[in-house]
Amino acid sequence: MTYRRRVRLPLARLVLSAALASCYVAAVTPGTADAQAPARRIAYHQWDSTAELATGRSYGLTVADGRARFASSTARRKVGTTSYETARWESAWVSPGFAFTELIASWSALTPSDSFVEVRVRGRDAAGTTSSWDLMSRWALWDTYTHRTTDSGQADDLASVDVDTWKAPAGLTSYQVRVVLARAAGTTARPSVDTVGAVVSALPATTPATSAPGVARGVVLDVPRYSQMAHDGHFPQWGGGGEAWCSPTSTSMVLGYYDRLPRAASYNWVPAGHTDPWVDYAARMTYDHDYDGTGNWPFNTAYAAPLAGKAFVTRLRDLRDAERFIKAGIPLVASVTFGPGELDGAPIGSTAGHLLVIVGFTADGDVVVNDPAAGTRAGVRRTYDRGQLERAWLTRSGGLVYVIRDAAHPLPARSPGNW
Repeated sequence: MTYRRRVRLPLARLVLSAALASCYVAAVTPGTADAQAPARRIAYHQWDSTAELATGRSYGLTVADGRARFASSTARRKVGTTSYETARWESAWVSPGFAFTELIASWSALTPSDSFVEVRVRGRDAAGTTSSWDLMSRWALWDTYTHRTTDSGQADDLASVDVDTWKAPAGLTSYQVRVVLARAAGTTARPSVDTVGAVVSALPATTPATSAPGVARGVVLDVPRYSQMAHDGHFPQWGGGGEAWCSPTSTSMVLGYYDRLPRAASYNWVPAGHTDPWVDYAARMTYDHDYDGTGNWPFNTAYAAPLAGKAFVTRLRDLRDAERFIKAGIPLVASVTFGPGELDGAPIGSTAGHLLVIVGFTADGDVVVNDPAAGTRAGVRRTYDRGQLERAWLTRSGGLVYVIRDAAHPLPARSPGNW
C-alpha cells in the first residue's frame, strides 16, 4: 500500500476497497501533465555519521562509531503496565529554504530485548510560532514487547499526523526531529539509532510533462520476483496477505536483490509450504497496529535498513532521478496510484495506493518493474509506458520511494536536495 485513505474502516479485511488492508482500491483520477507545472520542492536531510549525529543534542546517549546509543536514563515513563527508562536525541532546527506542507521521517535503529524508539517532530511557521512535538511512531525491530504504532490526528496546532506523514497545509519554514530511546526499567539493554532522516516537500497539484529518457536506458537490474497474491489468506493478524502485502513484498524483492533476506531461523514459525516465507516475516515486521496495515512507508525502510545496510524514504522529482539510482545498481520501491485505463498492462485495473519495484528501463525509456500484484511470480516482471507510470507515481504519492541499498552500492551523485 502507498497512498492511503487515512480513515478507519471496520470491515477493512473483508472488502477489497478497504485501503487499510488492501494495496489497491478504486482510485481518484490523477491530474494530467502540465508542461508549465510549478517546481516540485523537495528537501531530504539526514543525520548518519558520528559528526552528523553530533550536530544534534544528546541527553543520556553516547554518539560514536556512527550511532547514538542509550547510555543512562534521563527520565521514566510507563507504556501500558511497563515502566521504561528513556534517553533522547534532538536535531538542530532545519530550514529547507521553502514553506513545506508535508514531512516524512525515516530511521535505522536497533532495539534489543524490551526496548523501543519513538520519533517525534515539531516545526515553526514564518511568524515564528512553534508547534508541539508530535509523535510519528513508536517502533521496535521485533514485536515481542512493543507493538509498532503510529498516532494519527494530533491536530492541536500547526500540523497533524496522517499515519506516516506530518501535514501542515499552511506551510512551515523549519523543523526538528526528536528520537526517544527507551528500555525496560532496570535492564541493561542499549537501543541505538544509526540514521535519522526527514524529507519535506511542497508539491504542486499538477503533474509535469513526461520526462525525457536519461542515463539508464537499456539497464535492467536482476531483482527477484515475488507475488503478494501467493500469500492470500496468510496471517490475518498482520493484514491477511494477498492484496494487503504489496509493501513488504516489494521490500523483500529489493532485499533479495542484495542477497540480504533474513536468515531462515527468523521465519521458522511460518508454516511449511508457504511460498517465499520471508515475505510473511516482512509483513509481521512492518505491521502498524494503529494504522492496521503493512504499508507504513518508514516502517518498511526501518525493517530493511539493518539487513541491507542503509534505507530511507524520500521523494524524487521525476523518472530521470529514478534512472540515476538504476544506473547505480539501486532498485527503488515506488508508490503509485492510477484509475481505470491509466496504466496499460497492469495486473490490477485501478488503485488508490500500491507499491512496486522500479528495476530498469528499456532502450526507449519505458519503465521495467517488478509488480507484486501479479498472481504468480511469472507475471511479476512488467514494462509500463513511461508517461503513464510517471503520472501514476508523481500525482498522488509525490514521487515517493524507498531507497534501500548495501555498502557495495553507494548513492548516485547528490541531487539538489532530495537524497
